[in-house]
Amino acid sequence: MTEFTVPVVDISAYVRDGVEADRAAVAAAMDAACSAFGFVQIVGHGVPGATADGLASAVDDLFGLPLESKKRWRRPAGENRGYTPPKSESLALSLGVQSETRMKDFFEAFNVGAEAADHPGEALLAEHYAANTWPEVAGFQERIDAWRTEAARVARTMCRIFEDALRLPAGLLARQATHPIEVLRMNNYALPEGTAVQLDEDMIGMGEHTDYGIVTILWADRVKGLQVLHDGVWNDVIPVEGALLVNLGDLTTRLTNERWPSTLHRVKPPIVGGTIQRRRSAAFFFDGDPEALFGPLDPFVDESHPALYSPVTGDEHFRAKLAGSRAGVLNTKAERESQRVVAVG
Repeated sequence: MTEFTVPVVDISAYVRDGVEADRAAVAAAMDAACSAFGFVQIVGHGVPGATADGLASAVDDLFGLPLESKKRWRRPAGENRGYTPPKSESLALSLGVQSETRMKDFFEAFNVGAEAADHPGEALLAEHYAANTWPEVAGFQERIDAWRTEAARVARTMCRIFEDALRLPAGLLARQATHPIEVLRMNNYALPEGTAVQLDEDMIGMGEHTDYGIVTILWADRVKGLQVLHDGVWNDVIPVEGALLVNLGDLTTRLTNERWPSTLHRVKPPIVGGTIQRRRSAAFFFDGDPEALFGPLDPFVDESHPALYSPVTGDEHFRAKLAGSRAGVLNTKAERESQRVVAVG
């Protein structure tokens, strides 16, 4: 594996309302990173270390419980909430890619997200705002809610930076996310104790996929496993100390007519001494309004760059994606995304 570094951008000029010249420099750096990689590391984000420590401890407390205890908190696939046991999802299906030679993704996860109660008085497509299930773990909800509040703030800050970087009208992305679908997915990459690991098996912690929405804010261990596709090669990504990883989702790629790509990524944790080395992550998905239309914006469409996508509502887009990853239904509407996977084998 060749050496590979995801660009690091200090966004403190936006977090602390810095001078215009400093914000312009941040926006330019963000455009360069998003155009080339679709992935960027951010520092200067303002998230307190204690809040990150609280997230990590909550994840440990939850996933340290016996499997049978965690299974009590499973929810129907369409609700995108609660516990997901190992080997029960295939994220590659969300891209329209089928593999018969591989075991299902062996991560376990726990999802919480924005509820209908968070938006009183608004007419919502209720299926995207299901009530949360909270596990019987002391202090779990308080620690997780503290992280969700910070992650949502960072996501909205990123939208402001994106608008400046793309020279879009101020507030355009905010108008696509007045009551966004927001999901925090906590992941644990470790097979249950005693599980046999075959070195010749196509072991996938999380299959190759793109994220679905506008932007993802990712906290992750500084442990190998996450890989991004760049120039046809899968590259390891380990965040620098204190950084958050940010990657673009499919809706941003649609809006920019692929000027900014939603980067293909996967997780293949290393096998150490015949077992999978444990790795943790928590992805905050900022996914836009289900009623909003997402198609190429006028600044990114001309005779030499025709529109590559037809407009789609957030609702239609997420239904097809989740049917693939969580319900095992091949996503037939992800033609451009699946072509990218097939092209690199």
